[in-house]
Amino acid sequence: MAPAFEYAPAPESRAIVDIAPSYGLFIDGEFTEAADGKVFKTVSPSTEEVLSEVAEAGEADVDRAVKAARKAFEKWSALPGSERAKYLFRIARIIQERSRELAVLETLDNGKPIKETRDADLPLVAAHFFYYAGWADKLGHAGFGANPQPLGVAGQVIPWNFPLLMLAWKIAPALATGNTVVLKPAETTPLSALFFADICRQAGLPKGVVNIVTGDGRTGAALIAHPDVNKVAFTGSTAVGKEIARTVAGTRKKLTLELGGKGANIVFDDAPIDQAVEGIVGGIFFNQGQVCCAGSRLLVQESIHDELLDSLKRRLSTLRLGDPLDKNTDIGAINSAEQLARITALADQGEAEGAERWSPACELPSTGYWFAPTLFTNVTQAHTVARDEIFGPVLSVLTFRTPDEAVAKANNTPYGLSAGIWTEKGSRILAVANKLRAGVVWSNTFNKFDPTSPFGGYKESGFGREGGRHGLEAYLDV
Repeated sequence: MAPAFEYAPAPESRAIVDIAPSYGLFIDGEFTEAADGKVFKTVSPSTEEVLSEVAEAGEADVDRAVKAARKAFEKWSALPGSERAKYLFRIARIIQERSRELAVLETLDNGKPIKETRDADLPLVAAHFFYYAGWADKLGHAGFGANPQPLGVAGQVIPWNFPLLMLAWKIAPALATGNTVVLKPAETTPLSALFFADICRQAGLPKGVVNIVTGDGRTGAALIAHPDVNKVAFTGSTAVGKEIARTVAGTRKKLTLELGGKGANIVFDDAPIDQAVEGIVGGIFFNQGQVCCAGSRLLVQESIHDELLDSLKRRLSTLRLGDPLDKNTDIGAINSAEQLARITALADQGEAEGAERWSPACELPSTGYWFAPTLFTNVTQAHTVARDEIFGPVLSVLTFRTPDEAVAKANNTPYGLSAGIWTEKGSRILAVANKLRAGVVWSNTFNKFDPTSPFGGYKESGFGREGGRHGLEAYLDV
């Protein structure tokens, strides 16, 4: 066989992003130091270089941010929806204008490949602001009563896997419905939220409407527990989601939680194999598998198991792992040393429990946090790798014989966020999707998102929906 062409390096320029040596908290329209002067460093996962120093908000800073949001709420909520829409449209357009800069920034701070931040994250970020700008003057027609009212101050805590996209999911509907916001980005990926603060200023957003407080879990806990926060929105782990539910229990705070997942990707014997393989790869190796709705459990009909696995292994052997700023890179860096240690421990446990581990020949860079794409076969439902959310590029392969068995295995999880179905039969898609306890079911595709479509889970994957008309409800008094 003729040798494949080698890819020449195609690095995106870092020069488009100007990262300051330090950043403050964004409160009441201004950048300000933390009251106690505390700071932390944010590093690039692919190189371990320190990108910047960021202020760490304490309780006093959170209180200041909530007070600023409360003060701004009076005027912001009184604006006609058409006026609020103008700000959202402006933010959306600025995001589009600065999308190359923001994509490079996100890749540097998060570790994901530039082609993902450039082609998936940033277009979706802008699309969410455009979409909810369109709703701002039509809330009376959204099905929540003739004159739905905003709740007040929204306290929002987002994760590190899609920093800017999760910000858009939270902030866009909150502003469209007339609420003001205090948002805490993840400790390992604060930079794109701080750049978004600058976009708010560029768009002329009134002071205090959006406030960004950076810090670790203690900052998030202080925000969630603050007595003057009316609405809490959280995306992250199930364990932290349970803590938050306990914190807000007995208060009048409205709560939405988008938590972990262990999505099943079900491939029937009549599925188009090559198409399914692409969907499987996208489902688990997109963003290094650090996706709550990742298709981390592959359920294959027994009769095509060997053919599918051969094709999948061939495809994995073509994935390129390395510099996330290279436009040819498919697999970037794991977000942090802590996350890499967790993925490594769970993969080792899978091997120790008797599952068969396979990775393509893959040279890992000497600096940064890296994990090769990994498959586990001979997996049973009792294996840890089939039960626990690994949140990394690790796929567990199980088999089934009948559609009923596929549904039973897919639903045999405490989670219920996503699932995928691969088959040529439309009737089978509808019949199986109807029985799956998952918030989102994709058919003959995976990881497709759209601002018009609601997203959220069942069971330990949380409750409430983000996106679409449904995403407005969480920010309205209905």
